[in-house]
Amino acid sequence: MNILLTGAGGFIGQAVGRALHAAGHTVRPGVSPQRSSALPGGIATDFACDTSASIWLPRLQGIDAVVNTVGVLRDSRARPIAAVHRDTPVALFDACAQAGVRRVVQVSALGVAHNDTQYASTKRAADEHLLALHAQGRLQATVVRPSIVFGRGGASSALFMQLARLPLIALPRPVMQARVQPLVVGDLALAITRLLDDDAAPHGVIDFAGPQAMALAQFIASLRRQCGHAPARVLALPDWLTRLSARAGDLVTVAPWCSETLALLQQDNVGDANVLRSLIQREPVHPEQMVSAAWSQA
Repeated sequence: MNILLTGAGGFIGQAVGRALHAAGHTVRPGVSPQRSSALPGGIATDFACDTSASIWLPRLQGIDAVVNTVGVLRDSRARPIAAVHRDTPVALFDACAQAGVRRVVQVSALGVAHNDTQYASTKRAADEHLLALHAQGRLQATVVRPSIVFGRGGASSALFMQLARLPLIALPRPVMQARVQPLVVGDLALAITRLLDDDAAPHGVIDFAGPQAMALAQFIASLRRQCGHAPARVLALPDWLTRLSARAGDLVTVAPWCSETLALLQQDNVGDANVLRSLIQREPVHPEQMVSAAWSQA
């Protein structure tokens, strides 16, 4: 198939692009105007501005399927989260319906259904619009909602690895206790490819979770063990200091830690591991092997 992959230069997008190529698909990478000339066949897209279906229609000529992997953690002037997560994807999905592009995969996130952060609410709005088009029979839609995705190149992965190297770690208590089910980016990319390859693959919302649920503090401890370090001392930050640090992060737009991150990490992020396992037809990478599988060898 000829597949338009938006966000092709990003963390998840690069992995999905490799998996699609390996499966024999022709990938048209949708990337920022600054990067489009560097990728063969690159299509310049600007999710901050491309909020009209008419902009997308010419880009969809000859396209059989679309995979949208674009996402930002927080709002900024350069990349307003409402446009990047909601308005531009809605325009893209409408254009797909108008152009006859039958298959669309939207990469969202586990937990957005019950979270009121800007990140979650804007992702959820785009998800719901795409699912409505599916319900109307105008296209076949799959909304993929993964738990924490680990791998080199991911901002949250880099943060977890930085924490894993510290001999003394101070974490907010709710974040320490929140349960996650991490999966490596390569397994996610393979699952997305299988969704496109298999006509009998499920549609609608699909939650992707790794093989083991654990507290976030346990996941960081596992990463530390895999790096060959002795166990770290872990302290619980007082609530007032947690809020203060998150608000300080709000002032630094490039920082991964902010009030949005705190709200997202406070809730459990778990699901049924069998969904991912059945799609990739093998055991997903276990958290105890993630550093060697998705960080050291990347």
